[in-house]
Amino acid sequence: MASFIDSMTDRTISGLLAARARDTGDAPFVHFGGDTITYGEMDERSGRAAHVLRGLGVARGDRVAIAASNSPDWLVVYFATARLGAILVTLNVVYREHEFTYMLGQSGARVLICEEEAGGFAFRPFLDGLRPELPTVEHIRYLGDGDDSWNGSVAAAPEAADDPTVTPDDLAVVLYTSGTTGDPKGATLTHRSLLASAAMQADRFAQTAQDTILGAMPFNHVGGLTCTVGSTLVAGGAVALLPRFHPDLVADRLARTPVSVFVGVPTMYRMLLGAPSFTATDLSGVRLCVVGGSNLEPALAHQVAERFAGPRLANLYGLSETSGACVISPPGDDLDLVSTSIGTVLDGAQARIVDDGGAVLAAGETGELQVRGACVAAGYWDKPDETAATFGSDGWLATGDVGTMSDDGHIAIVARKKEMYVRGGYNVYPAEIENVIAADPSVAMCAVIGVADARYGETGYAFVVPADAAVDVDALLDRCRRALADYKVPDGVEVVDALPMTPAGKIRKAALRPHR
Repeated sequence: MASFIDSMTDRTISGLLAARARDTGDAPFVHFGGDTITYGEMDERSGRAAHVLRGLGVARGDRVAIAASNSPDWLVVYFATARLGAILVTLNVVYREHEFTYMLGQSGARVLICEEEAGGFAFRPFLDGLRPELPTVEHIRYLGDGDDSWNGSVAAAPEAADDPTVTPDDLAVVLYTSGTTGDPKGATLTHRSLLASAAMQADRFAQTAQDTILGAMPFNHVGGLTCTVGSTLVAGGAVALLPRFHPDLVADRLARTPVSVFVGVPTMYRMLLGAPSFTATDLSGVRLCVVGGSNLEPALAHQVAERFAGPRLANLYGLSETSGACVISPPGDDLDLVSTSIGTVLDGAQARIVDDGGAVLAAGETGELQVRGACVAAGYWDKPDETAATFGSDGWLATGDVGTMSDDGHIAIVARKKEMYVRGGYNVYPAEIENVIAADPSVAMCAVIGVADARYGETGYAFVVPADAAVDVDALLDRCRRALADYKVPDGVEVVDALPMTPAGKIRKAALRPHR
């Protein structure tokens, strides 16, 4: 339905929320814990939050960073920044010193909103120690219920008035995706690109105001921000929100709030199927199971179909650079096809397979997948060379994924042009980890690859050539844990005498095989 998609792409995020609040203000938007937040309440809270941000000096185009678990408070900040024409920089709560200093500095964020604690990690003392390395950050505010907290300030604020004019092509989000050079790149997502991807997905899945979608994907990921919240907003439905994914939390949420749409990565489905708490969970209302990140292998696809007993199973392919979904399994695809194909390009976008010279290839030939449409991001924040290399002047985005396209438009990913691997649904780029390991004086050379894993799909494995001194593997892993998010820390380290090299002096990673 191109008209539905077009009607959404000509809006702004805050404008669409305001329209929902006006037309269906009492309808539930977010179920969280024992609370339900309506569209009207979310719009009202975001107006108050916009007033607080304005008092901190935030204006149109300024960057506001957030590091917090999924919650209604996170969404309040999202809609408030959108309302002001400011740009939200989304950070994962598992990020540590390296990621915080780089991303906050590179984005030029003026305000950071953060949890006091997440996953047992105390952020206030961590950020107090890091403050000298964050020259652009003028204000840090912590979520909580005290009078001096972010929440207290929002509750006491009047609703914002005289909001600036915001257009669909204004930037709304900077979402960092690691680069093969080791430096993360901030994909710049506009109001238009975010709503386009959300509307394209909602159109393919026939999402309506009667749908409730499980919100288990993190909001700093397009799987949570667009595929969950965005698609719900354009459809007018509700989100059954979790602070994080855990089978016990899913079972508890479903006991409180029946859901009709599941969104997860293969690792989540594996964990659910193996969890005792999930064996008696009522899934009778689920009509759709969405799988992102990578295909379900055939055996797991059949196990999911058997446990959920009836709903359609569909793949969803998208990138930070496409603001969310751009390819999805069409209705009617059987389990075998879902296990081998990521689906067909969504209405509102185009896809093609090209060779290294950019020539379009015929059906069945292998080349790089390219995508074009309103969902494509504006580029990378303050990285003109990387933007030019990935975002073509003709509108075609080079995904870096190698695949084929059949006569009927089904796309299969057969390899990654880049060295990225996917651990439990998170994209991991070896170069970022290699930079951390190589900084250790005991290391002469290193290489990180992704290896198959029954639980996470893929995990990281590091090969290390020692310098003069012996390598302390435990110390190397501790270094990684201090500098990197936990999902980037290698699951194995092997000390070797040498690495296989090409005549040009590059490491031949294809020849590396772990001995474990």
